[in-house]
Amino acid sequence: HPMPAATQRPAPVFLPLRLPPGVDLRHALEEAAAGFAPAGCFVVSGIGSLQDAQLRLAARDAATRFDGPWEILSLAGTLTREGAHLHIALSDGDGRVVGGHLVHGNRVRTTAELLLCRPAGWVLGRGADAATGYAELQVRRRS
Repeated sequence: HPMPAATQRPAPVFLPLRLPPGVDLRHALEEAAAGFAPAGCFVVSGIGSLQDAQLRLAARDAATRFDGPWEILSLAGTLTREGAHLHIALSDGDGRVVGGHLVHGNRVRTTAELLLCRPAGWVLGRGADAATGYAELQVRRRS
């Protein structure tokens, strides 16, 4: 038996993206999310390549630059009206891996293939967290 309409929950909605060479990866994700998911979304999958990567490493205030071509092994995080929290793992031509927070200024080298997920029935935001001192993810049911 199907569930009564009052108790059915809407299914999440997905947006597949392919970004071409030269695009700023974070800027493009923020722009896509603003149109696709004004109530916030998750980046659930991301692969591709970057040229001259810039990452904010753990517990650092400024970005670190990594010259050369890089493969995107994984990209995940959240995008909300109040900001983005995105982690990325990259490998160089010798297979060495670096990872950190994705900042603006990372240009796609050949492609970036991504999947965004808008969790139906939920609103994602960011707000001050007294325990961490950072603007952390806030999740609430859509009214």
